[in-house]
Amino acid sequence: MVEPSTGTENLLRELAPQVLGALVRRYGHFDACEDAVQEALLAAALQWPGEGVPDSPRGWLIRVASRRLTDLLRSEQARRRREETAATQILPEQFLAPAADAGRGAARDDTLILLFLCCHPALTPASQIALTLRAVGGLSTDEIARAFLVPEPTMSQRILRAKRQIEASGVPLRLPPEQERVARLRAVLQVLYLIFTEGHTATSGAALQRLELTGEAIRLTRLVHRRLPDDGEVAGLLALMLLTDARRAARSGPDGEAVPLAEQDRSRWDQEAIAEGVALVTDAMSRTALGPYQLQAAIAAVHAEAARAEDTDWPQILVLYGLLERLSDNPVVTLNHAVAAAMVQGPSAGLALLQPLDADPRMAQHHRLDAVRAHLLEMAGDREAAIALYRAAARRTTSAPERRHLEARAARLTDGAGT
Repeated sequence: MVEPSTGTENLLRELAPQVLGALVRRYGHFDACEDAVQEALLAAALQWPGEGVPDSPRGWLIRVASRRLTDLLRSEQARRRREETAATQILPEQFLAPAADAGRGAARDDTLILLFLCCHPALTPASQIALTLRAVGGLSTDEIARAFLVPEPTMSQRILRAKRQIEASGVPLRLPPEQERVARLRAVLQVLYLIFTEGHTATSGAALQRLELTGEAIRLTRLVHRRLPDDGEVAGLLALMLLTDARRAARSGPDGEAVPLAEQDRSRWDQEAIAEGVALVTDAMSRTALGPYQLQAAIAAVHAEAARAEDTDWPQILVLYGLLERLSDNPVVTLNHAVAAAMVQGPSAGLALLQPLDADPRMAQHHRLDAVRAHLLEMAGDREAAIALYRAAARRTTSAPERRHLEARAARLTDGAGT
């Protein structure tokens, strides 16, 4: 099998939701369209490296996926011989004709509309997020399952049910009415945040970051921001992504190991992205109701504006985390709040904030709880306990760069104890 180049992989990831959106808009039948798109992507991954990328890659994928969809439905029609008109009942009659118009409208990007379709109110919030991560974000079912901390078969069934519910709803592929759009926006933003988070710190594998996912999340959030420029939380999320992604070049060492924020070379931070993010969140907080994404972006801005780690305004960050925790029932917020409290009030204050998380099923077995507690114990001078928890966190994480970093922290303390 010919392996696709990185450039081809990135192009296919960008085009996949656009092609799926085009097919669903034209033909309906979400599940069959996704199967057809996956086959077209596989064909492109095999052919393009050797034959070259076509002049209109999106049109090529739409054309091939349309043919695959025709084949799928004709196969179904043959299996159901008693239903002579099965295919025309499933899709419009013009579908059975050759897809002569497959390349038309190739410049239209249905990704944003597909994003809102995946966040249909007929679905539960968890299903909205899972389906969008699969159809728009391009994450595998296994990656989504890890993000939700559920078994892969459970997530597979959830995604399948979500696709069938969308098909049964008969909702056309178009932006929802204004009042309905507002209701779906919260789920849309959470989806984009999860895609970005998976890209910023991959849950597993040899690489710390998956740049194709962070790039796609930023691109999609820009699309939403262009459509909804007055929404403070959309602006806040875009600002958060830009301010976080600005540190990308400094987050990995020469061997791919994770470099914590306090140890990063800040001269490598992207100042243009920082300036854009700071401007976005400053404007949003000055004119709109305060929300969780704006607060997270404000925290990221405080970090970004410190020329050195020791210049960080931790008291301001502590206040912002206190506000954020009131708005967001998220154990990760509590973890970060604990670090801020330790920096301002001492490690015992941070350790006290961590105690309730031991009873939180979302975090009790998560490696980051052990890692943060180890860091605070190290600050408190309890080396033995810190070493044990760094090692426990290293065993639990599925990210190789994070594992190396945690093992290195434990080894450094061990060496220090022996001197």
